[in-house]
Amino acid sequence: MDIVYYGLIFLLPLSALAARRIPIGQTLRMALVWIAIFGAAFLIVAQRDRLTGLWSREAMPEGVVHIPVAQDGHFYTVVRIYGVERRMLIDSGATTTALSEATAQAAGLDLDESPFGSLIETANGRVTASHVTIAELGIGPIQLKEVGADVSSNFGNQDIIGMNVLRRLRSWRVERGTLVLNAVP
Repeated sequence: MDIVYYGLIFLLPLSALAARRIPIGQTLRMALVWIAIFGAAFLIVAQRDRLTGLWSREAMPEGVVHIPVAQDGHFYTVVRIYGVERRMLIDSGATTTALSEATAQAAGLDLDESPFGSLIETANGRVTASHVTIAELGIGPIQLKEVGADVSSNFGNQDIIGMNVLRRLRSWRVERGTLVLNAVP
């Protein structure tokens, strides 16, 4: 169905160009320019979480959080999303933050925020996910605004903090079995 939808989107400007009876060479050049414009716009919208830091003038979050390693060798912390607290895995191998549908619904996130689902690669293969924006996410004293996250039923009950959160901190490191999240300017 997506192919039909995108085909119709592509057909509309081409039919407008054909109706004007412009020579085929010029029509192809204009079509390529429009494809490039829409492609660039699509990439910017699809990657807006990665580009947020480029134009954001928000103050850097403040605070330091020390998280001990769990028995399974991973780092978990309690995260606040709209007053809902969840124990989340901190995964430096994850590009974005990932939420289960249960967590997203409990926090009242708008699962229809983005009209297009995302096909993302996970450790367990490709899954379809919805993109949401978390207005405020808290880890201890650290408060981050406008955090992007992916939501999918395929994530099960595991919520993950990804690199889109970690890279917004001043630094993060592991010292003697403790993950230190540093947001102090």
